[in-house]
Amino acid sequence: MALEHYAQKRDKVYPLRLSEAFLVSERGNRLKACTVRSMFVRMSRAIGLRSATENGRDGYGPRLQDFRHSFATGRLVEWYRAGLDVSRELPKLATYLGHVNIGLTYWYIEAVPELLELAAAYLDKDYPGERP
Repeated sequence: MALEHYAQKRDKVYPLRLSEAFLVSERGNRLKACTVRSMFVRMSRAIGLRSATENGRDGYGPRLQDFRHSFATGRLVEWYRAGLDVSRELPKLATYLGHVNIGLTYWYIEAVPELLELAAAYLDKDYPGERP
């Protein structure tokens, strides 16, 4: 809902898009990665998810790439729950994450217990019987 609202406002301000990026600067250009990371750290500090260390550097806290990991893992969990063939769906996830090589997508998948359980159940269904 908030993203839809943002997109509507952005399109009113910039009817002729200067960038295909979803989030744009006040000039309508693609946001620079360093600017986005810096703003994310500031926002994380403001809401208490991250603190500054004694030397003023960033403390530990969430990183933007953590959202990519959570998204990728969550998507696989959803596909397994829906009974989909995950190997057929994986190229979609790779495309969404902007990976040309599907092998890069595997780096984003976390071995969380729920995903491992669903994947094991999927394999048991497709390959019944005892394993060595």
